[in-house]
Amino acid sequence: MPLLRPDPTFYPSPKLAMQAPPEKHAFVALLNPTFKGKPDALAVVDVDPASKTYSQVVGQLDMPNVGDELHHFGWNACSSCLCPYAPHPHTERRYLIVPGLRSSRLYVIDTKPDIRKPKIVKIIEADELAARSNYSRPHTVHCGPDGIFVSALGNPQGDGPGGVFFMDAETFDVLGQWELDRGPQHFAYDFWWHLGYDTMITSEWGTPKMFENGLVPDVLLNSGYGHNLQFWDLRRRKHSQVLDLGKEHQLVFELRPAHDPTKAYGFVGVVISLKDLSSSIWVWHQSSGSWAVKKVIEIPAEPADPDKLPPLLKGFKAVPPLVTDIDLSMDDRFLYVSCWGTGEFIQYDVSDPFSPKKTGSLHIGGIVRRAAHPGNPKQALNGGPQMVEVSRDGRRVYFTNSLYSTIDEQFYPEGVRGWMVKVETKPEGGMAFDPKFFLEHPELRTHQVRLEGGDCSTDSFCFP
Repeated sequence: MPLLRPDPTFYPSPKLAMQAPPEKHAFVALLNPTFKGKPDALAVVDVDPASKTYSQVVGQLDMPNVGDELHHFGWNACSSCLCPYAPHPHTERRYLIVPGLRSSRLYVIDTKPDIRKPKIVKIIEADELAARSNYSRPHTVHCGPDGIFVSALGNPQGDGPGGVFFMDAETFDVLGQWELDRGPQHFAYDFWWHLGYDTMITSEWGTPKMFENGLVPDVLLNSGYGHNLQFWDLRRRKHSQVLDLGKEHQLVFELRPAHDPTKAYGFVGVVISLKDLSSSIWVWHQSSGSWAVKKVIEIPAEPADPDKLPPLLKGFKAVPPLVTDIDLSMDDRFLYVSCWGTGEFIQYDVSDPFSPKKTGSLHIGGIVRRAAHPGNPKQALNGGPQMVEVSRDGRRVYFTNSLYSTIDEQFYPEGVRGWMVKVETKPEGGMAFDPKFFLEHPELRTHQVRLEGGDCSTDSFCFP
């Protein structure tokens, strides 16, 4: 009688996940910013340095529809399936759940038996998502112990509230809205959890009407976008606490909780301060039985010649960092920060989360700097470090350069030319570009990256 064994890419703890074999493929979302003609696509990139096709696209799945704006896709199952209360520890990490942020459509994509030839096995249309959850604009996918969680940024009419909906991990049916009691929460964006503390955290952007045609300057300058962290009882699906970062701190984006389930802290990036155009990183943590938050990193804007700035920034005479993504290494030691505006990519040692130390900095692209890649030092690049993904062992970091189609045009009016790069890190801190890894896509823009077998923003764990 055959024995059922967990997927070999599932690991009980982050320590064991760090011992996983190196990834050989990466999946990358490719976006068509015109919403006409060519559809978005999912690319398969060879990331094996020993391969003859290293740093090349070796497979591509074109979507059957135009105008999806593929966004933060994720796996159907991951290491959280090994939690003691998980009802499906033998589920296979095989399918990618890929949301269309603009179309409100979800694709279920099978990555087996040939990882270079992924195929669509199910499509969930916007009307089905609306009927089952009363949500639209799916944004981020996370595999949880009991199924698939997806954040959504608004209701079917493009207003609020946004929130989280739940999907069955085997049938991929949308089961419904996750929240039983949302309390004061209205805006949505990212979400993640502390499984060891039965706590979910959500962050805030705005409703679809507030971003689909680009950031609205009047809304931004009047502090109309999200500036809160929301905390939830994960098991009871009820809101428990809100932490206001201050109205001047606009666009509370990516959440990165500690991977160690015994640690009750995590990092969140804030895109812009209305006070001085700086970006910031905050730490949430437990304090006297509740949650608290503290700013631990501030990244200033850089003075710039107005003639080199897009219309949105000319009056400020400065380039904001625009921290749009962050990622935390599996050992909770290094935090990686993407400054999409200035083109800087920063590594911090966060062994002490309340006292980060800057240990590395690279530049590529940027609104003004237009820094080149060492693989082609004479080619000026636009866009900047954006979606970032860290390998399980922490030795390799990949990032791309497109944020969101209409916002790309506001800060890079000439249009973002898509690229993807790889950074190699040192165990003691420090990093450098891999000069042999520079992938350009002339027609489509690069966005979310996922690594074969899991990565540092995919899996969560129930064992330290």
